[in-house]
Amino acid sequence: MTATASPSTENALARRITDGMEPRNVIVLVSLGVGLAQHKPLAGLAWALEAIVFAAVIPMAYIKYGMRRGMWADRHIGQRQRRMLLIPVIMASVATGIGLMIWFDAPKAMVALVVAMLATLAVLLPVTAFWKISVHTAVAGGALAMLALAWGPLVWIAYPIVAVIAWSRISLRDHTLGQTLAGAAAGTVTAGLVFAALGA
Repeated sequence: MTATASPSTENALARRITDGMEPRNVIVLVSLGVGLAQHKPLAGLAWALEAIVFAAVIPMAYIKYGMRRGMWADRHIGQRQRRMLLIPVIMASVATGIGLMIWFDAPKAMVALVVAMLATLAVLLPVTAFWKISVHTAVAGGALAMLALAWGPLVWIAYPIVAVIAWSRISLRDHTLGQTLAGAAAGTVTAGLVFAALGA
């Protein structure tokens, strides 16, 4: 008789994947990855840190502030209506980061990276008004699209990671299959097109 994982074991694994591959962490990875792909990698890493501050650190600080104030129960913001309050704040932080990059003449690819993040949020926000599209898979799909454009098409081999993240979100009953697929498609297409258009 073949042993199968118990539901509790599967949920524990799903929770680890959901927490480990949350948007903040993926943003850190893609920012560093695109920064290292620049002609001057050290300068690219410096700009990557700027992107991380405005696209990951400040939003996470606001999420933690909201948790302390009882605005939402967890850092993944499970309630769709609460996401409608959070996404505009993140967009404002990311837009500030873009403004500073333009002001200080950052490399085109680094500006494109953050503009692509903002564009993805702009796509997710109106959908979130009526449907809980997956931000996890949107960010992961967009990150892989941008890394593939920065490093080469072999990066697409890693795309099954998005499916694993989708499984974790579905397993935890945070999203449906359709919501994870829509998120992955929205992130991949939006971030990929914007990065390709602005980062060349």
